[in-house]
Amino acid sequence: QVQLQESGGGLVQPGGSLRLSCAVSGGTYGTVSNAWFRQPPGKEREFVAGARWSGGNIRYADSGKGRFTISRDVARNTVYLQMNSLKPEDTAVYYCAVGYNLRSPELASAGRYSHWGQGTQVTVSS
Repeated sequence: QVQLQESGGGLVQPGGSLRLSCAVSGGTYGTVSNAWFRQPPGKEREFVAGARWSGGNIRYADSGKGRFTISRDVARNTVYLQMNSLKPEDTAVYYCAVGYNLRSPELASAGRYSHWGQGTQVTVSS
């Protein structure tokens, strides 16, 4: 049973930074793809960043390019999302996800991910 647990959310001022963590347990870590999605208030869930580690493929939504970085620590079975230069429009619940056998073009497709965390709230406000 794959389980994901996000942490690291909170309240931050515009221009600030946060690092979200996603602890993954119970899965075959070396064969998965990981992603971060977010759901702003009153809006649908949207893709933020995704990685197909075995192929070295990483994709970012245009909204986060140059500001967000997805990475992982294999020894800790943890995936991270480093978010810099945060804006009020980044306010959302952030979710991490795990999928198997994804092709690179599928990284942004929420339906291709089989396991999800509960989410962590990020609020960017002065």
